[in-house]
Amino acid sequence: MFPKIVRLNCFNDFKMLKRSLRNRPDFTKNRYKIPRGNYNYLHDDHIKYFRNLLGDERLIMDLSDLERYNVDWYKQVRGCSTVVLKPKTTDEISKILSFCNKENLAICTQGGNTGVVGGCVPVFDEIVISTELLNEIISFDENSGILTSQSGCILQNLDNFLAEKNFMVPLDLGAKGTCQIGGNVSTNAGGMRLLRYGNMHGNVLGLEAVLANGEIIDCLSTLKKDNTGYHLKHLFIGSEGTLGVITKVSIQCPTRPKFRNVALLGLQNYDKVLKTYRLVKHSLAEILSAIEVMDAGFMEFVKDKNNKKLPIDDYPFYLMLETTGSNESHDQEKLNKLFEEVIQKGLVLNGTVASDAKKVEEIWSIRDTISDGIKECKAVLLYDISLPLVHYYRIIEDIREYLGNKCLTVFGYGHIGDGNLHITIQLDNYDNQLKEDVENYVLERTLAYEGSVSAEHGLGFMKAHYLDKIKAKNTLNLMKNIKEMMDPKGILNPYKVIQKQH
Repeated sequence: MFPKIVRLNCFNDFKMLKRSLRNRPDFTKNRYKIPRGNYNYLHDDHIKYFRNLLGDERLIMDLSDLERYNVDWYKQVRGCSTVVLKPKTTDEISKILSFCNKENLAICTQGGNTGVVGGCVPVFDEIVISTELLNEIISFDENSGILTSQSGCILQNLDNFLAEKNFMVPLDLGAKGTCQIGGNVSTNAGGMRLLRYGNMHGNVLGLEAVLANGEIIDCLSTLKKDNTGYHLKHLFIGSEGTLGVITKVSIQCPTRPKFRNVALLGLQNYDKVLKTYRLVKHSLAEILSAIEVMDAGFMEFVKDKNNKKLPIDDYPFYLMLETTGSNESHDQEKLNKLFEEVIQKGLVLNGTVASDAKKVEEIWSIRDTISDGIKECKAVLLYDISLPLVHYYRIIEDIREYLGNKCLTVFGYGHIGDGNLHITIQLDNYDNQLKEDVENYVLERTLAYEGSVSAEHGLGFMKAHYLDKIKAKNTLNLMKNIKEMMDPKGILNPYKVIQKQH
């Protein structure tokens, strides 16, 4: 007798789920019409194994509880997983993967579920492995500033822990209260202070990961210099869970600056944004920690959706500068001098400078809370790209002209210090054909401007189909060979990054 297949068969639960998902996207499998891989279906025997390993409390199968694991942060994609596993240790993940590999069960690893490209939610019925209970801080060396933790630690919690010791995580994201360090590593996150501290590739010293067959790979070095062979950790950084499940990480953490200043500047056009940016880099070089650009559309959006009040008047463009250092009077003097210079030269129309902690946070919250407003939109298209600065804002103007009255708004903002631009297109309703047309246009313009279609969020599911258009054939073949070697059955986060044919 064949094992019984686990199905959703409770009519009342289904009605409740249908009501709760009324404003959710259609199932990804229906919306994108892609074939399911040749994976096994979940049986009662599989559930019995997971229950024996984890217990009832760490096995989620209730429909209302499953919803948040099946739908992504921005409600763009929706899977139909019927079980979420919540391991606490590397050994438990090893046993889960070994079992799933043997049974040919596809899995999707999920951290804080804050990704924007559908990389951390299932496409079909993949088993979700949530890392939220892998949340222990293992060690911190105050001499070297090296932190070692499990991968499920929330970024904000790590930073709060380090703050007590006058250190900081070298990464700051708008989703820091929800995202997890393992997800940050697996997507090679950059964030708002990459200009000062770099991305995860430059800050991760070591990691531990579990391969598809359950084998544990120990690359958890805590040395800043270790040139003994291949740097295998880099295979997992940015691979979005397709080569292994990251379970522990060690990162180098800088000392926490004593003083912080922020300036918000209003500018007339993008040409003056560039000129101001160049002057800022030269004038504030050693204390500059972040520089963000936002257009008028961005500001109108946050005023409307997030009820934000601006400390300065309305302008076509805005620059937000942050300085951090150890000499308060020195830093304030340099920033104030710069402010006077850009005003006198006619580069900046107006602005404000803040050093008081409360005012600094108020200004930063304008930029930090953008994702809250986006989540409330009925339909939105999001693109995370990087471009040479000479073309940085031109693509926003191109998209506005291309779409005309087919959308509500198009605005851009991002980390101009590293060329990262976030494009937001707000629509009345989702239109699959319009979405496809816009994506093709954004891809065409990005490549024409010699940019990258993914700056810091990865490819996930939403951008995986770009890969053969943006990578050289030999490079793509090598990526496929690595995937085939490390995950021959393709059970790790299928349909993401490299879309294996089954």
